[in-house]
Amino acid sequence: QVQLVESGGGSVQVGGSLRLSCVASGFTTSTYYMAWFRQAPGKEREGVAAIDTAGSATYTYSVQGRFTISKDNAKNTLYLQMDSLRVQDTAQYQCAAARDCTASGYPITATAEWGQGTQVTVS
Repeated sequence: QVQLVESGGGSVQVGGSLRLSCVASGFTTSTYYMAWFRQAPGKEREGVAAIDTAGSATYTYSVQGRFTISKDNAKNTLYLQMDSLRVQDTAQYQCAAARDCTASGYPITATAEWGQGTQVTVS
């Protein structure tokens, strides 16, 4: 059974840091395209950062230089290091994984596996 479990969210002050983790089971992360998405109240879900099977990363413009996505295939775990956090980063963060990706490198959401999400609040 495929499962993704996120952790690491919380409340932090502006300028602070958090590290999100997403532990995968039921599949091997080395063969999946993985990403972090977020959704703030009243807004659409957006892709934050993605990493492909070769380890290449892509980021949405607003987090470039502040967030780092990484993957430890030995631990079957995806990470998101978030530094210099802003109020605008407040959202529910979810990890996703899929066998295929879009042209922009994100897992195809229609067929992706999703975690339950973890809340990040910056104030």
